[in-house]
Amino acid sequence: MRIGILGYGNLGRGVECAVVQNDDMELVGVFTRRAPESVKAVSGVPVYHADELAGMQDKLDVLILCGGSATDLPEQTPEYAKLFNVVDSFDTHAKIPEHFAKVDASAKSAGKIAMISVGWDPGMFSLNRLYANAILRDGNDYTFWGKGVSQGHSDAIRRISGVKNAKQYTIPVDEALASVRACENPQLSTRQKHTRECFVVAEEGADLDRIEAEIKNMPNYFADYDTTVHFISEEELQRDHAGIPHGGFVLRTGRTGKDGEHNHVIEYSLKLDSNPEFTACVLVAYARAAYRMNQRGMSGCKTVFDVAPADLSPMSGEEIRAQLL
Repeated sequence: MRIGILGYGNLGRGVECAVVQNDDMELVGVFTRRAPESVKAVSGVPVYHADELAGMQDKLDVLILCGGSATDLPEQTPEYAKLFNVVDSFDTHAKIPEHFAKVDASAKSAGKIAMISVGWDPGMFSLNRLYANAILRDGNDYTFWGKGVSQGHSDAIRRISGVKNAKQYTIPVDEALASVRACENPQLSTRQKHTRECFVVAEEGADLDRIEAEIKNMPNYFADYDTTVHFISEEELQRDHAGIPHGGFVLRTGRTGKDGEHNHVIEYSLKLDSNPEFTACVLVAYARAAYRMNQRGMSGCKTVFDVAPADLSPMSGEEIRAQLL
């Protein structure tokens, strides 16, 4: 499979490393909106300007889109789905149906597969919510994120006027998580499950009160959470917040038996040293699935729910059954 990467930030570099780990894939090149000569790929593959993608249709099997969900992917995914099989990590949950509809129209018109909202949430967490919900029909779903850096939320802060740099941590509320694990089946509001903590480097002379208000009132990102904003220096950000860890938990508590007398807890958890590198590995596995599905004549927008698990693996059916079943 011939892979292209659009966007060469943390996620794009993670995809580059992940492709190298897969023997059935070849990285053709990195595509950027910056001046190509200013970008050096770690693997040594060529770097092209994004404008050159239109002439690469016969050279790429899948284009992995590594832009942000706030402004990049809503435009890029439907645009490039007209040319390539694509995979994105669009993670604005509330806008996924709208994004799906736009991308589906583009991909179907071109006979391509467009895999959206691939990562760990949405993505791997989504699958585990579905599996658990299907198995424990009498029960409750819970998702907790963190403690960790959210790339999408950090990106959204950095796009605010007057912000030079930023990191945002999502933090589960310990009491809420303990209550779920104890099968107390609490009814938790968004605010009761998580807090958000932001570390912001402002440009010199910027209105800090305005920036803080914009962050705390941002719909789909911060408005529904107790959010704390810290203004710090660039040096402090690099010293104390250089990493990009993350993780979280998906749980479903359920009852079985004639009178619901038996309690069960299904829990799936992730502990990630590098959020973008793990997300990149998921994107690459689903790039394989997108290519295989398109080879079978399928087209249109797909999510992780539409992919057979075997399509993710480089192993043959015989190997999967022998080693993993």
